Amino acid sequence: MRYLADLLTLIRFVLSIILIILAFVGSPAENAFIIFLTAELTDTFDGTCARKWPFPKNKVPKYRKYAAQYDMVSDVLLAAGHVLYCTLQVNWIVGVVVIIYYTVICGALELILYGKFFGHPDNCTKNSLTRRNFPLAKKIVLTRRYLYTICLGIVNAFILFATSWPMPVKIGLFIFGCSIFVFIWFFLCQRRKNVSRDAVHIEKELSNSAKK
Repeated sequence: MRYLADLLTLIRFVLSIILIILAFVGSPAENAFIIFLTAELTDTFDGTCARKWPFPKNKVPKYRKYAAQYDMVSDVLLAAGHVLYCTLQVNWIVGVVVIIYYTVICGALELILYGKFFGHPDNCTKNSLTRRNFPLAKKIVLTRRYLYTICLGIVNAFILFATSWPMPVKIGLFIFGCSIFVFIWFFLCQRRKNVSRDAVHIEKELSNSAKK
């Protein structure tokens, strides 16, 4: 079970590549919708599995040194494949708007929060906002995740309604999808609270410094 989290991340990586390919070859929207939904489920539970079944400190595989980077690359590829499919096959206006948000706004926030593109609290620079004002950085990360979730929902809704499924099925899946997003946001609170991912030590470190 210790390898389950890594397996889920690997599955998400493979599905993300497949989704990107589908965007270029013009595969039916049904395929893109199912693949994205499956990949998103792996993203929901890989962190939970990693926390529930951790490796003993003396038996951690060497490749897990870069586990956070693997997870980040998989997330980026999944988002890229998702919005790319929407842009090329469904609605290019929605796709372009979301691409601008992902690249420009999120890119700028990466520089502000961590001092680098594709940053992470574990390796953020000394002058980053995470180091200078952790509470503010925390609020920004939560806001970004909230907007990111909304973008995912909007793009997925466009892809869903581009399928050839009967309208009652589309509406039912849309309601089900909204319920899943609500569940993820409100009940999987561990992901929301631990906005610094594996860098909780930064918050403790800054808190101890302030007390001194």
